[in-house]
Amino acid sequence: MRFYKIAMASAFAVLCATSAWAQNPESFYRAKTIELYVGTDPGGGYDLYGRLVARYMGKHVPGSPTIIVKNMPGAGHLRMANWVYGAAARDGTVMATAPQSVAIEQLLGTDGVQYDALQFTWIGRVAPVVEVTYTWHTSPTRSLVDAQARETVMGGSGAASPTVFYLKALNQLAGTKFKIIPAYPSNAETNLAMQRGEVEGGSKAWASMKVDNGDWLREKKVNILVQYATARDADLPDVPLMMELGRTDDERRALNLFAMGNAMGRSIMATPGIPQDRLSALQSAFIVAMRDPELLAFTQEKKIDVGPILTGDELKALVEETMKTPPSVVALAKAARGD
Repeated sequence: MRFYKIAMASAFAVLCATSAWAQNPESFYRAKTIELYVGTDPGGGYDLYGRLVARYMGKHVPGSPTIIVKNMPGAGHLRMANWVYGAAARDGTVMATAPQSVAIEQLLGTDGVQYDALQFTWIGRVAPVVEVTYTWHTSPTRSLVDAQARETVMGGSGAASPTVFYLKALNQLAGTKFKIIPAYPSNAETNLAMQRGEVEGGSKAWASMKVDNGDWLREKKVNILVQYATARDADLPDVPLMMELGRTDDERRALNLFAMGNAMGRSIMATPGIPQDRLSALQSAFIVAMRDPELLAFTQEKKIDVGPILTGDELKALVEETMKTPPSVVALAKAARGD
């Protein structure tokens, strides 16, 4: 009898789980909460765009779930990315801001990567991103030429973060002399350290700098040294691109690999294994949210860049393209980063 009861209880649990899995998206998401994880502390570009998506996307998902943001900083996004890949629920209730270097880190064999970027579920891209390296106005380093002539102490947020590996690559392939202190968990803390004189500068998304530090730009308190993108931003026509600084064709190709994260930009991903109908609902809701008149009015008012947006399938194609980089270029990029 006892065995019979246990068997019946187990069968009932399986039936409930199967029933929940078979729910249509509207039934499943009704009264649910979707958690959107950001791999940094509050503040900065990832947090800005994560909260933007959370604010407007939920009402366009069938069932109108609430979307809340949870910050999970650590190891330059690796802690969050590994958790989303390996431990988070795979039922469509967990999303995340995708680290723009998520595929590059796997390609280069970064220590601590415990995910397969090809297996993440891709929701969509809010905007491409141009990152910049800058120094505080008190620093003697005011240009890349200065950075090639003197040691410049820079803050960063972990070995896997672009705030660190971009500078290491420039040291190897462009002859700069950056001394990198990867001790700051977020860009906000790097900026505080810069203002205290602990470091001379840092790196940040240009769109976020315009929003968070517009006064610095107006008052010329920062020197923009280099931009990381595949094409010069209209705001920065005189600031060199990372890939322009390579001394040979192979060096330029390796530097361009690092800059390919620009195309990934500020994107949203989710766990592997989401049921297809829920995935389609999330991808469709994302696209509709990015065209929501309320979102567009808000971003225009706050000077937040949105678009060109990409679909989940287009993002997946970018990841696949990155992972097909020739081994010779990968080897040079790894050496440039100091691996």
